[in-house]
Amino acid sequence: MAIMDFHGTSSRGEEVRIVYFEQRAARSAFALAIVGDELPRIVHWGRPLADPRTLVAAADALRPQRVSGTLDETAWPSILPTQAEAWIGSPRFVVRAGGMELFCRFAVTDVRIDDDGVTVDARDAEQGVRILWRCELRESGLVRQRMTVVNMRSGELEIGTVELAFPVPADMTEILTTTGHHLRERSSQRQPFTIGRFQKASLVGRPDFDSSLLLNVGRTGFGFTHGEVYSVHVAWSGNSLMAAERLPYTSGLIGGAEALSGGEVTLCVQGGAGGDGACYTTPWLYGAYGEGLNEVAARFHTELRTTHTQWRAELGVPEKPRPVILNTWEAVYFQHDFGTLKALADKAAASGVERFVVDDGWFGGRRDDTAGLGDWWVSQDVWPDGDHSLKALADYVHAKGMEFGLWFEPEMVNPDSAMYREHPDWVLRPTANRLPMQGRNQQVVDLTNPQAYEYVYGCMDALVTELGIDYIKWDHNKYVTEAVSPRTGRPAVHGQTLAVYRIFHDLKTAHPGLEIESCSSGGGRVDLAILSLADRIWASDCVDPVERADIQRYTSLLVPPEMIGEHVGASPAHSTHRATSQQMRMAMAFFGHLGIEWNLLKEPQSALDELGVWVDAYKRHRADFAHGTVIHGDEADPAVRVDGVVSASGERAVYRFTQLTTSQTYPAAPVRLLGLDPDADYLIQPLACNIGSGEPFTQIGNGQSELGWWNSQGIVMNGGALAAFGLRPPCIHPANAVLFSATRV
Repeated sequence: MAIMDFHGTSSRGEEVRIVYFEQRAARSAFALAIVGDELPRIVHWGRPLADPRTLVAAADALRPQRVSGTLDETAWPSILPTQAEAWIGSPRFVVRAGGMELFCRFAVTDVRIDDDGVTVDARDAEQGVRILWRCELRESGLVRQRMTVVNMRSGELEIGTVELAFPVPADMTEILTTTGHHLRERSSQRQPFTIGRFQKASLVGRPDFDSSLLLNVGRTGFGFTHGEVYSVHVAWSGNSLMAAERLPYTSGLIGGAEALSGGEVTLCVQGGAGGDGACYTTPWLYGAYGEGLNEVAARFHTELRTTHTQWRAELGVPEKPRPVILNTWEAVYFQHDFGTLKALADKAAASGVERFVVDDGWFGGRRDDTAGLGDWWVSQDVWPDGDHSLKALADYVHAKGMEFGLWFEPEMVNPDSAMYREHPDWVLRPTANRLPMQGRNQQVVDLTNPQAYEYVYGCMDALVTELGIDYIKWDHNKYVTEAVSPRTGRPAVHGQTLAVYRIFHDLKTAHPGLEIESCSSGGGRVDLAILSLADRIWASDCVDPVERADIQRYTSLLVPPEMIGEHVGASPAHSTHRATSQQMRMAMAFFGHLGIEWNLLKEPQSALDELGVWVDAYKRHRADFAHGTVIHGDEADPAVRVDGVVSASGERAVYRFTQLTTSQTYPAAPVRLLGLDPDADYLIQPLACNIGSGEPFTQIGNGQSELGWWNSQGIVMNGGALAAFGLRPPCIHPANAVLFSATRV
């Protein structure tokens, strides 16, 4: 990264300092202006500039004039707008001393530039509040910022809100976010970016199904492939908010913060005033710029891949292909027994599965979802010691050449459990005599209590060693509401979130190579902070491939494909009762971390044979999915989707054409294949698993003549032509999908 530091003087005689960051390979640049002792202002965010020295004039170019009916200065938002700089929008910095809100005016005292970014030190000396703002331009082209608040006064300083933001150009006039609920996460929605405030908040102890992984603003009509877009993400797994705000006096701001309850974070100086006191640090707020959402997504994918590469290097764990998973939940639910799961493991291994995961129901008195949660010891009722023990099953799975995985829900407890009966004080509750409203017969364990933490961590650590666990499916099925720690009497979501990070980190450090999935009733906990520790997420409890088409598409705005759990399930789907072809179910699961959520013991051999063909095909392409660039198309036809992954070298690509419903166009219109080298020629042909015996569309197709390129020979076309006018996809029935490849010739 190049960092440049320029100095000049404004027309008002003020000293102007410009700090300019550039990642030329990532086509990303960012610049700050520090005028006098005022907090920095972001004066450039986008492509690298030919002459960044001219940004010294930004104080004159961007500072607004005074207008009638307002203060002597018109708001020109800094990195932390306050009323002291004429900001009259939603309060972005709220701290209280003795219950009284402080109105701070910060003066910059120091600016430190290093190889990775800049740290700005600023203080309100009169009120004893100090802030340290850190900003970095990452190799991925992402910009990230966070702030530390330091109490330098005697007594307590309560943190209410520290909301950071990025400014965006005035012609960014449309907001794109996602909404959702259980079994339908990541449903896109758009609205104009008008004057006022648009906010999405999550106050249930996790990002939740309704969270928007990214808040995006851009030119009206921007999409995956076109239109300038600016995006933000709060890397935090607890309560949080993201917002877009515009005042009549300013262009828009987009940003976010941790959402804190009153009294949750209170800083107290030990030993009186004058020294550096207790501090609070915000989560990282990430910002991305791109031409279309595909470029924005690629930046987040690069960031996460780099993080995990560094993490593996620290632990000495080599990279490996994403192992094909079989998870037992929809196969057997709570009906565990050695013989059934041993037979299922045999079927899994024969189908090419490389990781066998035993889901809920193996521990304590957990025969259904009403009891036993929190009793983290192997149940003798279903897994008695000896030849039919859970250890015996784990050994059998390992002997078949597969990894062994196990389900936990470490943060939760059933009131009907030995753990709760012995330690009712280990549960978050608003008062001594009242529990929060239950969900799924559960309450939340207070992991900020050291005794509860040590119990949970100790049980998991011991079981990983005893059973040789390679993989943990970590679930989180209850909203965290009225979350007060009985130990401290304070709201505890902040501390609870940090405790979860610590367990993830400590387990993986103690057991190098252990992988952990973040599952939260499906896609309820997906963010960069948990993803920096987890190896994948479970996108949704719904494996219906029609629903998954958009769930997976919008999840991939943040998460790279190799970290998205995508499973082949039964038909009809357990969650929706929709029947779909096996081809559709396998094609929809193909680009991510492939798994099976299906009772193979009940399927005919023909279905298992077909499954094996697709698993083999996935294994041939999964290295490209783990390193390549995700491409989503902007289809004019709302009934179809075109998705793909182009290999890191650009030599290969795999595309999926999905016909969700019938179209106005019949047969389907040609689709563009994006992401290929426009100067190269490519062999385009269906994947072998699509053409089978040579009669591919007897069941899923409705064309009445041959499609000229849909055969094992394929056709050769130029990458530029494929992006401009594309090619005609097969004519297929609704709720079906096909895969085809592009290989440079």
